[in-house]
Amino acid sequence: MADRVVPGPVDSSERIREAVCIHTRKIYSGCRDKDCIEDLRVFPTASSRPYIDTAFSIRPRSAELLSACVNVEEITFNRGYYTVDVTYFYRVTGEAFPGDATVTGLAVFDKRVILFGSEGSARVFTSDTPFAAQAVQPVGVAEAVDPIALSMKVLDRACACSGDPIPEVPQPILSAFGEDLVLGETSRLWYATLGQFSLIRLERDSQLVIPVYSYGFPECECPGSGDDDPCSLFGRIRFPVEEFYPPDSLDSSDDYRQFVQ
Repeated sequence: MADRVVPGPVDSSERIREAVCIHTRKIYSGCRDKDCIEDLRVFPTASSRPYIDTAFSIRPRSAELLSACVNVEEITFNRGYYTVDVTYFYRVTGEAFPGDATVTGLAVFDKRVILFGSEGSARVFTSDTPFAAQAVQPVGVAEAVDPIALSMKVLDRACACSGDPIPEVPQPILSAFGEDLVLGETSRLWYATLGQFSLIRLERDSQLVIPVYSYGFPECECPGSGDDDPCSLFGRIRFPVEEFYPPDSLDSSDDYRQFVQ
């Protein structure tokens, strides 16, 4: 297996053709995290609330990352460093017992990290946005996959921790559920524990000199047909046997979800 290429000096034996200057975003710092978010409040949809009010327990089914909001603020007492606040919005799905009814709701998780983003005082003006200067602070980027639903529970309000904040939910998130969410106080509260993998970084526009090995020329031809007969094109497509017959075994060695039943 070839060694992983990392930023740094390049061996002169690599036959670099030339050095070119490009305009791109340089990553100044980043971090990866594996958050186990315990007892995250789930706000149910209106149709799910009756099942939650009568449920003894809720079995976890899935959790979907709907969107994330990223905000970057400069730390005044530490030059070049910034706080990156990320708000994750999840669609959580469970199964209420007894009855095995599917329940759905919204969960919101706030995360803050501190990263180095350097400094910059130049204002950037472009021809497509005249008279408008771009911000000089770095750009925060958050990458995340759908979380793993680890466990769920339902509690009476008297037994639950008090002071659960009611989140401010953007309209696009509300619209994603297709019905109203119960964001107020209820007699029974739904909690979920989620496992979240994420990458967070700070980027800044930069001009970099990079080595050029050769031009990126495509090696394969574009698929298509030169005639007007759609059946001729269809005839060249192989039959998808695997779509009709399930495989005898699955290679799940790289699937991190296999450890969660």
